[in-house]
Amino acid sequence: MARLAIFIDGAYMEKVAGEFNSRVDYGLLCAEVGRLVAEGTQEPLDLLRSYYYDCLPYQGEPPTDEERQRYSGKRNFFNALRYLPRFEVREGRLAFRGTDEHGQPIFQQKRTDMLLGLDIALLSSKKQITHAAVLAGDSDFLPAVEVASKEGVAVWLFHGSASSRMSGYARDLWMQADERCEMNADFMRRVARSPK
Repeated sequence: MARLAIFIDGAYMEKVAGEFNSRVDYGLLCAEVGRLVAEGTQEPLDLLRSYYYDCLPYQGEPPTDEERQRYSGKRNFFNALRYLPRFEVREGRLAFRGTDEHGQPIFQQKRTDMLLGLDIALLSSKKQITHAAVLAGDSDFLPAVEVASKEGVAVWLFHGSASSRMSGYARDLWMQADERCEMNADFMRRVARSPK
């Protein structure tokens, strides 16, 4: 039986969702990605696991109330994701890189791209998956996608609009993927969280 793993770049998904003023229901997202891949392969498909990559926000020493709230909210969000079936949160860290010309702090995610790339390459080389759905747009993932392809894994790229400055994608990553699916307005409607 065909087996799928879903790899979600959390920061990228936030940008895609932001383009549509949408909040993603990650259970619905994984179900929709699985449905589209199964439909495209026209064979039964088992979901091995969904992986979500992101990091917690910055907190100063001592943290401000706003930083504390943002950190707590993101931690609660990660914990809620961990309750989803076959779902794993993989955390990187946020590094402070100085300030910009306006005195605003500059932060950079560390380890998240590496974790995502390693997971794709390892699961592919160990023959744990036959299909990989990558929800990302960064060319940093290209070497891992190339490894997966060489191992015979069919790679699906789920991406934002090519014309978007926020949620576009690297052309070489798009070219390397076997199948591509734009996360457009219709797609985002199907995976949106219901308003409370």
